[in-house]
Amino acid sequence: MIFIQELFQPKFFIDDNFEQPINLEQISKQAYLSRFHFHRIFKTIYKKTPHEYLTQKRLDKAKSLLEKEGISITDVCSCVGFESLGSFSLLFKKQIGLAPQYYRNIAYLKKQLAQQQPKSFIPHCYVETYKISED
Repeated sequence: MIFIQELFQPKFFIDDNFEQPINLEQISKQAYLSRFHFHRIFKTIYKKTPHEYLTQKRLDKAKSLLEKEGISITDVCSCVGFESLGSFSLLFKKQIGLAPQYYRNIAYLKKQLAQQQPKSFIPHCYVETYKISED
């Protein structure tokens, strides 16, 4: 019988080690299951394969790193566990819809705009409800 905690352990393993080169064999060992059986169960529970989950975790972290200044795209790539800048850039663009540099530029512009016009980032309903002045 499979215990619930054993099914969460692989997800926690991915969450804690996503920046490392991990594979399905290593992940499935966390649940004490064969790769094939584990893959099927993981997909049923999380609605994505372990590889899709790992990739999403890496891309989410990459987005947050790209929003920061002072870290190169190459460093972002290696920090989140990708071995090739080219494959990282292609996958990022495919999944996010923007190339990493373009994503970074837009994040920078949003940050600048938020500093110049902070009230434009407050939802109108909030402004109306709490009577925030438009100064």
